[in-house]
Amino acid sequence: MYVAATFEHSTFLELAISELEQKGITRENIYAFPLKLRVKERKLFDTMSRADGISLFDGMAAWGTVFTVLGTIFGYMWAWGPVIWGLIGMAFGAAFGFFLDLFLVRSLRRENDQKHLKNLKGRISEVVLIIECDQDQVKMVEHVLWDNLAIGVS
Repeated sequence: MYVAATFEHSTFLELAISELEQKGITRENIYAFPLKLRVKERKLFDTMSRADGISLFDGMAAWGTVFTVLGTIFGYMWAWGPVIWGLIGMAFGAAFGFFLDLFLVRSLRRENDQKHLKNLKGRISEVVLIIECDQDQVKMVEHVLWDNLAIGVS
């Protein structure tokens, strides 16, 4: 039977491991894996296999539509006519929407990444602890892990 738990890398982790060893779990049956924290900046553009739910196309479509309608309406009064001014308005609106979204997404991501990094500076990475034990030792192992401030136990 396997019991998995996550801990912050602290003295409580060491205490949990030593207490498990004292209660009969051998060192060969205790596996600890430290996790690395993400400090790399996220990518801005989505790919086919990875998307974050923020689309730069939405702003392009909305502003393109707005400027297309305005170009068509005012195109009746201008020299080139409503069709040409509608197309010009669409191109201008799409470019405007793209750059507006690009600016907003970059600034929001930069703020979120800075907050995330600020929160991570004081934190130490988590450690996944996997204990191999007999069926009758599971309750004892879970009790030891919870007593030593495990974040989660499974």
